Order: sequence, then structure tokens, then C-alpha cells
Amino acid sequence: MYAELEAEMDAIHAMWKRADALPNPAVDAFASLIVADDSVVVVGEIDGLPFGFLIATVEELVDGSLIGAIRFIFTELPAREVGVAEAMRDLALAELRSRGLTRFDAHVLPGHRLVKNFFEAGGFSARSIVMHHDDRG
Repeated sequence: MYAELEAEMDAIHAMWKRADALPNPAVDAFASLIVADDSVVVVGEIDGLPFGFLIATVEELVDGSLIGAIRFIFTELPAREVGVAEAMRDLALAELRSRGLTRFDAHVLPGHRLVKNFFEAGGFSARSIVMHHDDRG
């Protein structure tokens, strides 16, 4: 499932693998995140079958306060628009709130309008855009 996310994100922006992807091997990165105190991993299921995942982390801001950051959210095509992503997002936010967090970010690639719309529908709004330039073209 992660390989599908990599392909989808790589098609949107080539920097994704360098800047935002999980370190390889991804299975080890997932294992570390599952047991880490500063992360939340959610698997979205339909009838007991996995159709998506979400990874959120707790990060420290410059002023020392904490923020919950949704770093990855992915659902396979058959599970899109049936509520799997919303359920994963809401479960992750509830877990982060139970840890005392009240601020949340969601990382979305530029040009990924469906994901931007998804988070805006959930009450998120853009607060930062990272611009990139590559001299190699």
C-alpha cells in the first residue's frame, strides 16, 4: 500500500521522496512509528480488510508548544469517497486530543487538490507553503 502512495506522490512532485517520504525500508519505518510515543498510526478498514493508513506525529513548534501533524494519509481507490479517510482522520485527531493537543497540521503537496479539499472540509486551512527550485530543471 505504501508503494502506491509513493507512486502517487512522486507523480505530483519529484521532491516528495527526498523530503517527505518515509525512510527505506518503509516496513521498518512503520514499525518504529507504531511503537513511538510521539506518533499515531491508523489503518483504515472495510469489512476487516485494510484499505488505507494515516500517520500523524507530535512535533514541537519554535515556541515550545506541541502540534499534531498528519504526515501521511492514503486510501486505495476503491475506498475513496466512502468515509475511510474521514474515519482515520477523526480517529487520529481524537487520539492526539486525548494527549492534550489542540493544534493540528496536515501536510499536503501542492497540486493535490483532492487532499487539500478533504482537509479543508475537515476544518483545516493553509498556513504555509514551501516553495522549491531545482537548477537541474
